[in-house]
Amino acid sequence: MTIGFSSRAVATACAFCVAGVLALGPAAAADPAGADPATPGGPGGPAGPQATAPRPAVLYRSGTQVRPHRGAPEVPDVSALSWLVSDARTGEVLAASNAHRKLPPASTLKTLFALTVLPVLPGEIRHRVSEEELSGVGPGSSLVGVAEGHTYRVADLWRGVFLNSGNDAVHVLAALSGGWHATAIRMQAKARSLGALDTHVRSPDGYDTPGQVSSAYDLAVFGRAGLRNADFARYCGTAEASFPGDDDWSYGIANTNRLLTGADGVEPYPGLIGIKNGYTSNAGNTLVAAARQGGRTLVVTVMNPQAGGGFEVYEEARALLDWGFAAAGRVDPVGSLDALRAPLRPRPVPGPGPEAERVPASASAAASPPAGARVSVAVAASDPPGWPEAALIAGAAALGGAAVALVLRLAGRRPSGG
Repeated sequence: MTIGFSSRAVATACAFCVAGVLALGPAAAADPAGADPATPGGPGGPAGPQATAPRPAVLYRSGTQVRPHRGAPEVPDVSALSWLVSDARTGEVLAASNAHRKLPPASTLKTLFALTVLPVLPGEIRHRVSEEELSGVGPGSSLVGVAEGHTYRVADLWRGVFLNSGNDAVHVLAALSGGWHATAIRMQAKARSLGALDTHVRSPDGYDTPGQVSSAYDLAVFGRAGLRNADFARYCGTAEASFPGDDDWSYGIANTNRLLTGADGVEPYPGLIGIKNGYTSNAGNTLVAAARQGGRTLVVTVMNPQAGGGFEVYEEARALLDWGFAAAGRVDPVGSLDALRAPLRPRPVPGPGPEAERVPASASAAASPPAGARVSVAVAASDPPGWPEAALIAGAAALGGAAVALVLRLAGRRPSGG
């Protein structure tokens, strides 16, 4: 059975989107902090002593930000252009360097793609791939081997995304969820709803595209949110799987995250949950990694190491994870992955006003500092931008996605001409 989109289906989805905008206006005003709250007993485990976190602008500064107690371990020497260590349960940022520096994310952007599309595409759906769906895959893309005319379960395609980083699988899933450009728009809305304000989506698979950037901060936000989705957590932690080939034949695929699999001489990290690695010639090596030890889960982001070879990203992530587990409870947080989701201060007079507060010029300039800046002790500073309209956009996108899922389910109940 082939699942496609009729004009009636598209109109239905659009109607849901419009209804979502109208319905979510009051909700956005009442609760602009968005979804995905930290849940008790979640993957993060018990948190260390609570300290008053500095305001978000601290993480807009260049160089390494850390607030150590006496006797805390020193932050490791890391060559990445930006990196971040955070607690998955509390969202506290334990340390970071150039956290908001905008850089190409490569395939780590697939974390945002999964957060956006997973909820609207049930894994049991079967879909016959068309030539058109594969026509836009960029040259040199990583592929899992999706074939035109073959029928796949959506769950198989997701394994192709998470394990083999298959851009061919991303293209098919994006087509199923409303189309390439519509998916990029929904990803952008999802990023804003999570407070990930550095990310600009141009190509949902992470393929190098002018203007497409993210940051160590935003990628950690996506990784943390992904751990709260059972499907995301299962896929990103799968080391090996089978992928359907021709007829009844299948072949093995392995996760390219070597910190998970231990391939190519990289020692697997104890307690690693997984998440996503990436590489392009423009982005260099990038990685979002999560690990659990002693009841605590950390999420680490490493973007474009400047030393070592292609596997240096794993060793720098290892060093940061080691430091994070050793330093937990012995440093005060320098920020929070929830900070930019917080509502703006209430305005004294209702009515139209500025759409959002802007990053101070000094903070904006600090978002792209030179590498190798010295370590500084963080102190509180002014607030960075808010996002009063983001909940509206994300809510409408979510309802639109739900409409797509409804259309897919209805299409699966009746015969198709394909």
